[in-house]
Amino acid sequence: MSGQHSHPDNPHRDHTRDNPRENPWSHPVMVAKIPAAGSQVTFAASPAQRAALAEIAGVREILEAQASFHLTHVRGGGIQGRGHVSGLIGQDCVVTLEPLESRVDEDIDVIFAEPDTAAAATPKVDIGEDEPDPPEMIVNGAIDLGRLATDMLFLGIDPYPRKPDAAFAAAEEPSDPEEHPFAALKALKSAPKGSKKD
Repeated sequence: MSGQHSHPDNPHRDHTRDNPRENPWSHPVMVAKIPAAGSQVTFAASPAQRAALAEIAGVREILEAQASFHLTHVRGGGIQGRGHVSGLIGQDCVVTLEPLESRVDEDIDVIFAEPDTAAAATPKVDIGEDEPDPPEMIVNGAIDLGRLATDMLFLGIDPYPRKPDAAFAAAEEPSDPEEHPFAALKALKSAPKGSKKD
């Protein structure tokens, strides 16, 4: 699954905010250490981090998880992060229950800003255009790219994975029309009024 980062509601987002046990892929970057010319940051989740992420996401396993960001300074002391998050997810087919692997590919374009400058850092748009996403917060002088990458990885996971050739079995129709579950009801309705069944 692939897509451009747009901060839709994500049921996993609150799971990765503050608690280190629920934010196992944390990758903080100090804003003061980002060069004026920008910086490229690439990182991948360790086996232990992938196991913790899989438990939070409720999937069988996460075989791969990596992220890459290009960070640049923007007005108001903010940081723009453009990048990509990818992963390989081990799940079970919802039809056959057989194991399968699905790929996640998500693009990201986000602004980080200090709480008191967040409004100024929000890009302006013309009338008729979609409202921009609010900036991610810079906390204690740092941005957590791992938390953002986790959000996007979870967002890209297919909640109903299915093998390409898997299909739900169609309900079998009775060979004898009289055995149809509604046949008795039809017969009752068609019976003469006032008649009683012995």
